[in-house]
Amino acid sequence: MRRLERKYGPALAVVGVHSPKFLNEKDTESVRHAILRLSVGHPVVNDRDFRVWRAYAVRAWPTLMFIDPEGKVIGKHEGEFPPEPFDRLIGEMVREFDDRGRLDRRPLDFSPERPSGPTPLMFPGKLLADEAGGRLIISDTGHHRIVVADLNGTVRQILGRGLAGLEDGPADAARFYQPQGLALDGETLYVADTENHAIRAIDLARGNVTTLAGTGEQLMGERIGGPPLESRLSSPWDLTLVGGTLYVAMAGTHQLWSMRPGTSRIGPHTGNGREALVDGPLAEASMNQPSGLSNDGGLLYVADSEASAIRMVDPKPGGAIRTIVGEGLFEFGDRDGAGPANVRLQHPLGLTWHDGRLYVADTYNHKIKRLDPRTAECRTFLGSGEPGHHDGPGVAARFSEPSGLTVAAGRLYVADTNNHAIRVADLDGGAVTTLKLSGLEPPPPA
Repeated sequence: MRRLERKYGPALAVVGVHSPKFLNEKDTESVRHAILRLSVGHPVVNDRDFRVWRAYAVRAWPTLMFIDPEGKVIGKHEGEFPPEPFDRLIGEMVREFDDRGRLDRRPLDFSPERPSGPTPLMFPGKLLADEAGGRLIISDTGHHRIVVADLNGTVRQILGRGLAGLEDGPADAARFYQPQGLALDGETLYVADTENHAIRAIDLARGNVTTLAGTGEQLMGERIGGPPLESRLSSPWDLTLVGGTLYVAMAGTHQLWSMRPGTSRIGPHTGNGREALVDGPLAEASMNQPSGLSNDGGLLYVADSEASAIRMVDPKPGGAIRTIVGEGLFEFGDRDGAGPANVRLQHPLGLTWHDGRLYVADTYNHKIKRLDPRTAECRTFLGSGEPGHHDGPGVAARFSEPSGLTVAAGRLYVADTNNHAIRVADLDGGAVTTLKLSGLEPPPPA
């Protein structure tokens, strides 16, 4: 869509209609955050009661409606789309209505305000603690860069120029595009460069960035993989390393992919690409926009976001995937308990394994929950459930759509995304504070 908007400019007026699935998505302030976080360049209607959805007989997310300059619907498309056919179609429409003198090229007046928060971050998505090295690595997603600090917030490195793009090279020249998940192997940092549909590798000792996998174009066809630099990816959202294998939460294809860095192939590992909650053998199971990954040294744990589920994967040949909590695409809420039928989450985006338990970023509930993967008991650990920014005792603290977690030195670090902050909680007492980042400034304007 961005490509088409750039090409046709004011000849193409795009208006987004947000018809929410999740309860949190009905809130206009949440929609505003999403518009800013995703750099949406057109106005969006919050269709919280599905009035527009019903008026246009919409049946699926996403749906494109083509409306001519006189207000008549002249076309409809359901589902994801490759840009090329629509480029030709819109080009024909523009020429036709230009020839008839019916095209109004006055631009829509849409200038969203820039977000601001208590730190120089913008919508941090994921983070990774390296306790042995005393490092906290942050995906400063909205600023298209990676920040490396010590565990107390003193910044050591800034990786990336701070402008969206796909460029390798030295840290001050390289470009990312809304990076998310991180994985560390010695001094090599792997980055899920989400909007570039790529996996990047950073030599932290030298500050040099290279592309490990992906072409920069989104995968729209067969999900078969191949040589890493020749294979298209689709919204890689998180990463984890087990036994020298890099696992990728490929949110856009509803799968986990895998590769061994330095080898000649990347491809599907778990999931058949169908969006559903189906357990079983790795190649036969189905997933739902997996967006968070962690491991206990052997098993993988997945935040299967669209199903509001947490899954467990045995990655070995002949392994399988099993759901710990969650029951399906439309089974969500905020309920503590034990077992799939008694626990409800709402679009969790992140999780981390520590000392036999999982800490889950229950994103749309604005909470952090603690889950025992053996018993499936899940309880609120941090957060009142009301969006906001408030430090203090665990269940009195407030977060705003937290989406990344990591643990080091007895502390849980939280990427508190819509608050543009990193929060820190003591694992024993649960008291929450906001991490002060010293030595960090926003990137200069383009």
